[in-house]
Amino acid sequence: MATAALRRTPLYDAHAAAGAKLVDFAGWEMPVQYEGVRQEHVAVRTGCGIFDVSHMGEIETAGPQAEVLLQRLLSNDVSKLDVGGAQYSVLCRPDGGVLDDLFTYRLADDRYLTVTNAANHERDLEWFQAHASEFDAEVHDALDDYAMLAVQGPEARGIVSSLASEELPPRMHTARVGLGAAEGLVCGTGYTGEDGVEILVEPGVAVDLWGRLVDARATPAGLGARDTLRLEVCFHLYGNDMDETRNPIEAGLGWCCKEETGFIGSEAVAAARADGTEEKLAPFVLTGPGIPRHGNPVLGDGEPAGVVTSGTLSPCLESGIGLGYVRADLAEPGSEIEIDVRGRRRPARIESRPLYDPKER
Repeated sequence: MATAALRRTPLYDAHAAAGAKLVDFAGWEMPVQYEGVRQEHVAVRTGCGIFDVSHMGEIETAGPQAEVLLQRLLSNDVSKLDVGGAQYSVLCRPDGGVLDDLFTYRLADDRYLTVTNAANHERDLEWFQAHASEFDAEVHDALDDYAMLAVQGPEARGIVSSLASEELPPRMHTARVGLGAAEGLVCGTGYTGEDGVEILVEPGVAVDLWGRLVDARATPAGLGARDTLRLEVCFHLYGNDMDETRNPIEAGLGWCCKEETGFIGSEAVAAARADGTEEKLAPFVLTGPGIPRHGNPVLGDGEPAGVVTSGTLSPCLESGIGLGYVRADLAEPGSEIEIDVRGRRRPARIESRPLYDPKER
């Protein structure tokens, strides 16, 4: 059987020329690292990193009832989203299982752009389209309309501002901004815990903009560093830390669920909030040597008590860290657990979020 060809972003040649290690990620040939994950991680924490996230999907929803449609689909309260605002939410099945986690930007009174995870884009699009028939709204697959760059770190805004013709939007806001020869939708969002922006531009100008930002001292960073950065601040990775078998309440995402809006799955989410869940997603730090990995068993008092969903060696904390579903009684900060790492029990402790706080560096 022939293997489907991997998709490539408009920046593929730039990554290859820079010596990036390219891997298959959700059907895309993406850079996992350039110089090295640790070096790129530290560059973002101390200066500025730039990521190609053009593999992420985009769905545009427009029309007189675009807001009503999104209010039905998304877990957050879309009516609170002003023009130029950004909002995080999850997409749920009727039983409360999480189909995806999303960022939505309100571009105009009756026009929205929702960013999906790459692996879930086609399914999300079909879900949006299937429900759009009930409303006076149109759903457009905007995946090929944009390239997307994430510029993150304490120096990120200054670097992007050096190319910008207007002031950059604040955190959780978006605006169209001139960037040298290009104009882009600049969003005050990101998934590293650092300040910075995500920029959506026409694919044809992505290479030029990437080059200008690198020339301005943004360090190219791959998906490896993006994963370690998000894990230090306890941001979820779909497919690891949440999926269709998990309710947003047990995943610790109840804060972005407003059941009173009546979104699909709201009744199941309300029940989980009221009754509690047997397990909860909790962050932990190993108190000795070892590196936890996805799938490692979690032990409490020597008995099976959960599973690691994400794990790594933290470059900033210099210890093994992770997220895992554990028995609800063990999910409170301070609880002592063990992680079975390749047959060796490694002591660990449940901690508060985030595991690393950039504001305290």
